[in-house]
Amino acid sequence: MAQIIGERPNTGDVIVDYDEKLFDDIQANEGEKAYIFMHTVPYEGSVGFVNMLTATRINRKGFDTSMVLYGPGVLMASATRGFPTVGAEAFPGHMNFNNQLGTFMKEGGKVYACRFAMAALYGMRETDLIDGVKPMHPLDVLDATLTARREGALVLQTWTL
Repeated sequence: MAQIIGERPNTGDVIVDYDEKLFDDIQANEGEKAYIFMHTVPYEGSVGFVNMLTATRINRKGFDTSMVLYGPGVLMASATRGFPTVGAEAFPGHMNFNNQLGTFMKEGGKVYACRFAMAALYGMRETDLIDGVKPMHPLDVLDATLTARREGALVLQTWTL
């Protein structure tokens, strides 16, 4: 059996250097934009939520930030989530997607959801979206990508199944 060397850390102990930052803290220049495209299943991994946190951070750096949800990503914008009632949090973190999207939009971020994925794949109605999420035509997913290219915007794309 291997011998473990060292003391177990206690709550509140620091085990890595959180103060050393290697890159400049970049802030957006006037008019810079960012697009975060997400084709990811909510709650099937951390990618969707981490991208929401990243989008919020990008927005706070001054970028005009848009989040484009398509495929299973539209499920992240469901206003009908909750248990035992809509909006109720069944366990800590259960409503983190809804809460983070709300924070992102309250701070000026824009969220779009593909109507094709909503209706054809998941039977979602536009009224099932979180207030402030804008439904969009399925052809707008590509055109948003092309718009971002023309604008020279920062683009993050995530695909998970």
